[in-house]
Amino acid sequence: MSQVILLTGVSGFIAKHIALKCLNAGFSVRGTVRRLDRAGEVHAALQPYLTESAGQLSLVLADLESDAGWAEAMAGVVAVVHTASPFPLSQPKDPATLIRPAVEGTERVLKAAAAAGVTRVVLTSSTVAVLNEAKPDTQQDEADWCDVHLPTTTAYAKSKTLAERAAWEIAKARGLKLTTINPGLVVGPPLDEHYGSSLGLIERVLKGKDPMLPPFGFPLVDVRDVAEMHLRALQLPETSGNRYIAASGSMAMVDIGRTLKAAYPSRRIPTREAPQFIVRLLAYFDPSIKAILPKLGHLDRVSNARAVTEMGMEFIAPKAALLASADWLVKHGKVWA
Repeated sequence: MSQVILLTGVSGFIAKHIALKCLNAGFSVRGTVRRLDRAGEVHAALQPYLTESAGQLSLVLADLESDAGWAEAMAGVVAVVHTASPFPLSQPKDPATLIRPAVEGTERVLKAAAAAGVTRVVLTSSTVAVLNEAKPDTQQDEADWCDVHLPTTTAYAKSKTLAERAAWEIAKARGLKLTTINPGLVVGPPLDEHYGSSLGLIERVLKGKDPMLPPFGFPLVDVRDVAEMHLRALQLPETSGNRYIAASGSMAMVDIGRTLKAAYPSRRIPTREAPQFIVRLLAYFDPSIKAILPKLGHLDRVSNARAVTEMGMEFIAPKAALLASADWLVKHGKVWA
């Protein structure tokens, strides 16, 4: 009988890929969902890609905002992969609506694991928990942390940072063997049409919603690499106690636009960079633009050296990951012709 991994939020874009990697590696996966009526969706997404020797997939009901179900979910598992966390396209008016469930949900999952005697935990964090706004235009690594006290730090960055900080505190106090995976913007092909807001930025550029692109950039990573890093964290005990950045490189928004335009020349894809004053003006009318104001003029860069050296990762190049996302969106009719 194969070892059982508990995977929280299994219906998510990243989590489905993690489930696939773990199942095909021989683990059985017990995935948590907030609604059991999504069970068919998850099974249907994974089934076409499973190998003959894949482990078994089962789903259980458990909500990050409730204690109900977590003790039962933990029974008999050898490790927990905690991926479930809210991801907004725009920042909420009340930051607490994003921060509270992220932090309390992480605390609930890790404490339930400790109470059940499960010591191995892999947490999906983010590069926003790494990038310190006080160090713009410098390459940052796992030793860096987002400063949640800076006025420019977004609610999403605070939620991921405080959740990861809480995880490390609980791990230390309860003797958990914790590894965190910190991805940049996760792109790449979904396994089905239920991928939430993860590819919203790529959709926006492909649809030509904006005449010009804002002057900033960020780290990218293919979802398949993110999933592979979670699997390798489970397979390599020596990764416990460490953070691992998941990023293949950084791209400026204007380079994203030009890459997509070259691949889809007939589409109205913007390829010019907007002056900062125009972006600041537009932010008054578009909350999703307001969230990026602190990043204007900067290209966030992170190091993936630890993942390459300690996990043996060979990352899919940023442009290839970007085009894999776009190809899937176009082929599945998710953007206008």
